Amino acid sequence: MNDPAPPPLPRLSLTRSHVARVHREIADGIQEPRLTLLSEAGMERAAQSLARSAGRGDFWVFTYGSLIWKPAFDTVERRIGMARGWRRAFCLDMHSWRATPEQPGLMLALTEGGSCTGAVYRMPEGDPLDHMRRLLEREVDHVEALPWIRWLTVETAEGPLRALAFYCTPLAGNGLIHLPLPRQTERLARAVGPKGSCAEYLLNTVEALAALDIRDDYLWELQHSVADEIDRLFPPA
Repeated sequence: MNDPAPPPLPRLSLTRSHVARVHREIADGIQEPRLTLLSEAGMERAAQSLARSAGRGDFWVFTYGSLIWKPAFDTVERRIGMARGWRRAFCLDMHSWRATPEQPGLMLALTEGGSCTGAVYRMPEGDPLDHMRRLLEREVDHVEALPWIRWLTVETAEGPLRALAFYCTPLAGNGLIHLPLPRQTERLARAVGPKGSCAEYLLNTVEALAALDIRDDYLWELQHSVADEIDRLFPPA
């Protein structure tokens, strides 16, 4: 007998109206003061190293956040898969991009413990080095992020596969901050930077996961609390 299907996801609390109330224009040019920008030469060395480590088989990328709703690569196949030993967490301490030094934000990463279900994509056949260059240009700006790129074993309905994942972070380190949920909510409801708001990033992510019928209780609770906080800070007209 087949297992019963899980109940449908409830309606999102966080909406585009919340994002619009938070939004404001922020001039670009903000740099992360604690991190070292990755040079072109460093980017090329990292791309070559990762391309060598990819081996000769299929090249897969595991996505769990923004790469689902804003990919930077062409793909030929998508599967839903689970990475064990890693879970989603808003733990990247951000002072640029979708935040400012005056109002820090948080960005999503994988941190140790639990499991994470996401989308895994197979790259087209061809030059793996070119794929790596494009992925690094999309995902990595700083030297400190390079050790957080890992090959993971991802379980799919068709069997396990090896996939590249970005921002697989330890529990402690430079640029990381693990806050309780109320403190995460405070940052995500307030932070806005040159590239938009943290609330928009969260909403894009939960919408993309819901479209794939991927359930993440942590993100679902977080979007609800962020919506409530925005309603408190910026009441609807």
